[in-house]
Amino acid sequence: MTTEQLPPADIAPSPQRNVWAQLRPLLLRMHFYAGVLVAPFILLAAVTGLLYALAPQIEQIVYRHELHVPVGERTVPLGEQVAAARAAHPEGRITSVIPPVDETGTTRVLFGDDTVPSGYAMAVFVDPYTAAVRGQVPASGQWLGVRAWIGELHRNLHLGEFGRNYSELAASWMWIVVLGGIALWLARRRTGRRLRRTLLPDTSGRGRSRNLSWHATTGIWIALGLLFLSATGLTWSTHAGARIGDIRSAFEWNSRPLETALTGEAHAAGTGQHHGAPATPTAPKDVMTSGVGIDGVMATARAEGLRVPLFITPPDGDGKAWTVKERKRDWPTRFDAISVDGADGSVVDRLDFADWPFMAKLTDWTIDAHMGLLFGPVNQLVLIALAVGLIYVILRGYRMWWQRRPTRQTGAGARFGRPAPRGALRALSPGVLAVVLALTLGIAYFVPLFGISLALFLIADVILGRRQAGRHPTGLPTSLDESGS
Repeated sequence: MTTEQLPPADIAPSPQRNVWAQLRPLLLRMHFYAGVLVAPFILLAAVTGLLYALAPQIEQIVYRHELHVPVGERTVPLGEQVAAARAAHPEGRITSVIPPVDETGTTRVLFGDDTVPSGYAMAVFVDPYTAAVRGQVPASGQWLGVRAWIGELHRNLHLGEFGRNYSELAASWMWIVVLGGIALWLARRRTGRRLRRTLLPDTSGRGRSRNLSWHATTGIWIALGLLFLSATGLTWSTHAGARIGDIRSAFEWNSRPLETALTGEAHAAGTGQHHGAPATPTAPKDVMTSGVGIDGVMATARAEGLRVPLFITPPDGDGKAWTVKERKRDWPTRFDAISVDGADGSVVDRLDFADWPFMAKLTDWTIDAHMGLLFGPVNQLVLIALAVGLIYVILRGYRMWWQRRPTRQTGAGARFGRPAPRGALRALSPGVLAVVLALTLGIAYFVPLFGISLALFLIADVILGRRQAGRHPTGLPTSLDESGS
């Protein structure tokens, strides 16, 4: 959604104009600059997001040998499977164990050590029927090698924390571009011949008019999905995400932490210590078999009604409990969790998903939908359609920008399309200007990268405008219009 053809003259202030007549030139100019300067980041996010939407199937193909085994008659104890993984990977601390999710699945034992990059673990896959090791693959959380690589590409282009700014910048501007484009298109079509042209492209058009029609109507169809992706993308971004986290904490929208500290006579007796005495440290390689061991912890989880997929995490220190958490992220979701005393298998604490605050649940649901997990393949297909549609809209927008370039017949020397006329801010009445500034400052506080990039755009616009005014005192525009903002 980009700018319409406008006269090149500056916009003159007119207090008689209604609010929309005042705001329209400002929206046109912002939409133009966001489309030209921020769209590359949005396009990059759309392309990497399209690849990420396909990542689950890619992962299954690449790691089929590690993830699946023939169905056997009976499984060996979980402790023996972990011991087999330890034998294949002697170094490092076991950070979690993920039992098979179905009859053909393997057990995944995750090790934290120096053989993998920071933020990754080494996943060792074990056949639950024979305890044979099927392979080892670096993993980031639930995602294996290639899927984790695709995730990092979408998140930060493999540029570390600095690279996350690209995706946050895209999310910060996308909702503004979408809402501005919707407003401009609906206002344009209100005076058009047919309402259906709002939702369907004009195939009889030619040149830039045809491009605009396809650009805008496609944008209308995918607008709701793009707004969702923008909002959820900001949720776990670096800067805006911190602001959102502060709001969630202020309104107590987070779930409480699971209690893992061990106290009481049962733990003291199970560890051979008197109540209140310090526990004897357990060697990392012995924690799987000391007390009730991992099999006893698993039995407790089953007795408490927890079901796969499960994440079983050993104690992270002396006087700490095991944790067992459900992580069923497709609908209907399950996130119940318990902590278990490894000495006797008793439940230390329980946190049910039903007890989470609604906003904490909603956060998890929306993030999983953004990742294509909540509704399975249907969710993936929607994301693929949104990504393809967004790429199409951006390319159409750049095509329109190119079509607006001055030609030889105009006598102008610019090679690129013109922006909307300048002076949109000066043309606002004091009341409308105050509202616009207050709204902009509020958005900039909660979405810092929007505020920073907008300030840079304005500074560059003023500098370029003055340069162009000096070169073309007659007022003829080139690639950027002249005079003040």
